[in-house]
Amino acid sequence: MSDENSGRIERLRQRIVSSATAPFRHAPYPLAHSLDYRGDPGLYGPGSVSWAVLADAATFVGGVRGLLIQAAHPEVVAGVSGHSRYKEDPLGRLSRTSSYVTATTYGAMPEVEQAVAQVQRIHRVVSGVSSRGVSYDAADPGFSAWVHNALTDSFLVAHRTFGRVALSREEEDRFVAEQTRAGALLGSDPMPSTASALSAWIEHHPEIAPSPEMWEAVDFMADPPLDPGLKLGYKTLFEAAVATVPTRVRSILGLTKAPGAIRVGRAVVAGLRWALGYSPSWQLALVRTGTPIPEGKFKQPLPVEIR
Repeated sequence: MSDENSGRIERLRQRIVSSATAPFRHAPYPLAHSLDYRGDPGLYGPGSVSWAVLADAATFVGGVRGLLIQAAHPEVVAGVSGHSRYKEDPLGRLSRTSSYVTATTYGAMPEVEQAVAQVQRIHRVVSGVSSRGVSYDAADPGFSAWVHNALTDSFLVAHRTFGRVALSREEEDRFVAEQTRAGALLGSDPMPSTASALSAWIEHHPEIAPSPEMWEAVDFMADPPLDPGLKLGYKTLFEAAVATVPTRVRSILGLTKAPGAIRVGRAVVAGLRWALGYSPSWQLALVRTGTPIPEGKFKQPLPVEIR
């Protein structure tokens, strides 16, 4: 390949990186001081399934799917609607959610604890009554469990459907069990500890139902205020996420599975993986713990300077 063609390909890759990561830059990077905690494995550590799964580009689909499923719970979505500014500041909320996942997944324990404490502070004022007359409190273990379990299941299903390397059943169960450590810090209960039990708990949950706040959230997620260049790529990820939502939950959400959505989603995720590589936060955690860096996985620079 000529130097000219190589240059064009690299410029294309950098444009994809810039576009894909820009929506997540609306909150401070949560691991800016991670190398101050050398040797600290955090919640999961180098041998975990969680580090590899959550570093893959399939998490783009998993994040969208998780937010959709969360919206099917009337009390949970009422809390989001009544106590967040997701419509006025969608990228800020997206960035803060992403920062929390990054901190609890790849952070040293002081960074994990700081992220959890910040969420707990926010949750103290999130309470009220839903449109169907049921009281809610963000600190309630059951409501917290819906949020946590929806994300865990969604990241796993997205990896199963769009990931590069398939997990064994034992590895899927390990991922779910590992994720209960993060949920426990917020008091989430119950938390199924196997992949099959988790998916069944989500699909057959007795409290999910349509609500006015759900319709608003789904409409917003289907057509968020993104730049035209980002919106086309987002729409393919949104349709891919919808296609993986369990039939009962998808019906409650009022969504339909678009033909070819998974096939197109796989192509888009593969393109993101080619451009982005795996999460640089995973690489940072490997550096912090003194773990050998696997070749060929990382294409972005480390998010902090090594001193």
